[in-house]
Amino acid sequence: MSTKTLPERGDTHEQGTAGSERSADRRHSGLRSTARGRQARAAWVLAAPFLALFLAFMLLPVVWSLLMGLTDTKSADLRTPLNVSFVGFDNYIRLFEDPQFFTALRNTAVFVLVALPLTLAAGLAAAVALDRGIRRFRAVFRVGFYLPVITSIVAVAVVWKTLLEPRAGLANLVLGWFGIDGPAWLADTRFALPVMIVMAVWRNIGTVMIIMLAGLQSVPQSLMEAAELDGAGPWQRFWRVTFPLLRPALLLTAVTTGIGYLQFFDEPFVMTDGGPLDSTLSATLYAYKQFGNGNYEMASAAGYVIFVLIVALTVLQFRVLRDKD
Repeated sequence: MSTKTLPERGDTHEQGTAGSERSADRRHSGLRSTARGRQARAAWVLAAPFLALFLAFMLLPVVWSLLMGLTDTKSADLRTPLNVSFVGFDNYIRLFEDPQFFTALRNTAVFVLVALPLTLAAGLAAAVALDRGIRRFRAVFRVGFYLPVITSIVAVAVVWKTLLEPRAGLANLVLGWFGIDGPAWLADTRFALPVMIVMAVWRNIGTVMIIMLAGLQSVPQSLMEAAELDGAGPWQRFWRVTFPLLRPALLLTAVTTGIGYLQFFDEPFVMTDGGPLDSTLSATLYAYKQFGNGNYEMASAAGYVIFVLIVALTVLQFRVLRDKD
């Protein structure tokens, strides 16, 4: 005769409680999944306008320009874009066989290699002066340094062009007071590009200064006091303590300023149109002129060459200026 062991009253109660807890957990899990689903749908609905604009005005033009650089697209093909022929990398070969494009690349390289270090050095010097040297009217100096940054580059270029006029410009007028016959700054191949470098440095000092000033003010004072107690002079404290801590700020300003300088366009476009004798022709202005002449395939190819140069410069700056730790 077999006997069955009946569950005790306490065991039955515990099993019922566990089952109720599992059911409650499943309900809560279902509610959380439903809530997450609603949040995800709401997020997609809110992001839909941005995604539509990004696809229409950013991603699609980028992809389309890449395809144009691999075809023989001309301005006459706008009405029949599907009738163009695929030519591969022939446009890039033609581009590097064009002496004018090499002139534009050379001018751009000179502009970047000279203007970028000068901008970083001048911005850092201004930041150090505001942080330690200038005590009175500090806010006025900050506004004065940063004002060119927020001013329209076209307006700045027009003002500089007026100041550098050979006969009526203020620059030659001041030189005339000292008996110096000023040159035709923007019509002389020796001075046109250096003038634009000086203008670019002057205009971008404010951005570098603000970022460097924030970095200087974040340096722990205890480190400076410890270095001073160890006998380090002002220059040693700056070079051994302050400057290494400024590496992130230096990297940020170098990357952003370098990208902007590789794409410099407004200055030669407004002031010289690339002249005289292509001495101020930049790579972006070359691409713009190719587009204006209806050579859309060459303009697209030039644009992607500039993109590769920007990536290369950025990678180089990260390798050189990133924190070694």
